[in-house]
Amino acid sequence: MRIIGIDPGTGILGFGVIDSNLGKFKLVDAGVIRTSAKEDEATRLLTIFLELSNIIKDVTADIMSVEKLFFAQNVTTAMTVSQARGVVLLAGIQANLKIFEYTPLQIKQAMTGYGRAEKKQIQEMVKVILGLSIIPKPDDCADALAAAITHGMSSRYKDK
Repeated sequence: MRIIGIDPGTGILGFGVIDSNLGKFKLVDAGVIRTSAKEDEATRLLTIFLELSNIIKDVTADIMSVEKLFFAQNVTTAMTVSQARGVVLLAGIQANLKIFEYTPLQIKQAMTGYGRAEKKQIQEMVKVILGLSIIPKPDDCADALAAAITHGMSSRYKDK
């Protein structure tokens, strides 16, 4: 199964595509979609939608795994990231992908066995699980790959 993981964001949206087969994972593609803070919100969201739609089409993913939002303090950031997240979900459903969502706690638990793991630990596990020589950069890319791996690890317990 081919999984595209998404770390939602407006300025930088991370994506990571993996193949998952019998508990083994292979990197297919990964990167980020960047938008300029100088652009209005609607233009930034359109950029995210169009670029992500093209990526989904190019990689022929079966499943989308999206990190759920968890913000305790910054409402403004939560709102803009929520808008980007809505665009991500729209692009996924429009491409007929099955969409699964995971909290940061669930991703940390799946990746390290510990729900309070540090970001560096998650990134290191992404590197190890995918057999990479370096940690994917920027962080948003590694976070998106972690979301994809999380679904691959838990998919035997969910409807595929």
